[in-house]
Amino acid sequence: MKKLKSSLTNMVLVLTIISIVAACALAAVNSATKQQIENIKAENLAKSIKKVLKVSESEPLEVTDSEVTDAENNVFVLHTTDKGVAIESTQNGFGGPLKVLVGFDSEGNILGYSILETSETPGLGIKAAEWFQEGSKGCIVGKNPATTRMGVTKGGEGDIDAITASTITSRAFLKAVQTAYDQTFGNNTDGTTSASQKGGNK
Repeated sequence: MKKLKSSLTNMVLVLTIISIVAACALAAVNSATKQQIENIKAENLAKSIKKVLKVSESEPLEVTDSEVTDAENNVFVLHTTDKGVAIESTQNGFGGPLKVLVGFDSEGNILGYSILETSETPGLGIKAAEWFQEGSKGCIVGKNPATTRMGVTKGGEGDIDAITASTITSRAFLKAVQTAYDQTFGNNTDGTTSASQKGGNK
């Protein structure tokens, strides 16, 4: 086989062919794994919903999904069940978006929570996954945002102890919990949201 002459045109041609082959390979891998990734995410979300609602993994749970949008076009995802409602709420923390799933009973009491996504600093902000759980110093489980101020005690902002050396993360987390409550219960007494809703059954 005749060796290609070393020239700019030939180098560009070879690089173009390599790029096309690499792009096709990546597309094939992405196509093969995309559905699998989506299935894993859906499975993890289903487990998280049961966790924050205090439902055992073996117990069947029928979930109705919907979206609520506030006046600033922030979107919250609601997962409604006969055991309560779990809400996905996102706020910006120290390192980026912090997405929280919060479970409430029909009275607005917090049943549990789970961190779905975080960009916070490992070892500090990442502690939000445990710091506010039942039995921990900043516990919010069992509290109701209607009667408990979902803010840090620092400066008298609220009633919850902040994560040590992670006040910004703590503020973002507690704001996510408060807005989740607000968008679900609003000023109503029947547990329905006052925000606009879109969605369907899952």
